[in-house]
This record gives sequence, C-alpha cells and structure tokens, in this order.
Amino acid sequence: GEVDRGILICGTGIGMSITDNKFRGVRAALCMNEYMARMSRLHNDANVLCLGDRVVGEELALAIVEVWLRTPFEGGRHSKRIDLISSIEEGNP
Repeated sequence: GEVDRGILICGTGIGMSITDNKFRGVRAALCMNEYMARMSRLHNDANVLCLGDRVVGEELALAIVEVWLRTPFEGGRHSKRIDLISSIEEGNP
C-alpha cells in the first residue's frame, strides 16, 4: 500500500534519515526538537520523521511527533525547493 507520511526510530536517527532519503519521493528529516519538526514540515514538506531514542527522551519525542503531524506544508516560495528536490531525483535514477 501507499502512505502519506512515516515515522522512523533508531538509536540516533541518523542512519534512518540517510537511508530513507535514498528513496524517490522521500523527504526524511531528523528532528531533535519541536522547532526542527515544525520547520521540516512548513518549509521542506518532510514526509518522514526520524527520531533517535538514545538522544531524545520519550516526552520530547511525543511532543515532536505531535507538532510534526499537526504542521502543514506552507507551500508558496517553499514549493520551489520541493520542485528542485524532485528534479534532482529525476536526474539520478
């Protein structure tokens, strides 16, 4: 099936974000706080959230997930960035 968004958790979140960004159409963001989560959605339309369970406590992780799920993509001038990412993906099959 298909999904619109995903959440990945590993020790630091670094490996997950690097690996997931190798897949076409994925914009994975490693977020360590609520601000990063908000900005990853607002400006970059991140569709995968990566978290590190060794570096982010449970309470903060839940707050990050909540902000990330509730924040819409702002669009507008930021849409150009998404178009650029898509064109890079097309050039790298």
